Amino acid sequence: MTSTERNTKQGQAIHQVVAGLRQFHTAQEIHAQLRALGEAIGLATVYRRLQAMAEAGEVDAIRAPDGQWAYRACSSGHHHHLICRKCGQTVEIAIDEAWLDSLAAEHGYTQLQHELELYGLCAKCSA
Repeated sequence: MTSTERNTKQGQAIHQVVAGLRQFHTAQEIHAQLRALGEAIGLATVYRRLQAMAEAGEVDAIRAPDGQWAYRACSSGHHHHLICRKCGQTVEIAIDEAWLDSLAAEHGYTQLQHELELYGLCAKCSA
């Protein structure tokens, strides 16, 4: 989010809610949290701000298994996620990027780009 967007009351509220997220949440879920905190903010505004934050690299955005976009504040730098399908627990993981490059090259692909999220059941949900 740009400094101008963060300086608005709504921008600050969205930034604070997202900063506290430990799991990925949809714009609708973030909007509901904001409304529960007494923020008078429209869903369209939440969508726009989250999109801007994702484009600026301030939050990670993933396409959830149900097709919706979900967001959370993450560490900087390139990384991937291991996400529990049941409870949403999320772990940031590193992948051997050299392996991905060699796999692409093996098949004649260049200028590789990728999105990789792994979904499974965490230890707690597997028990």
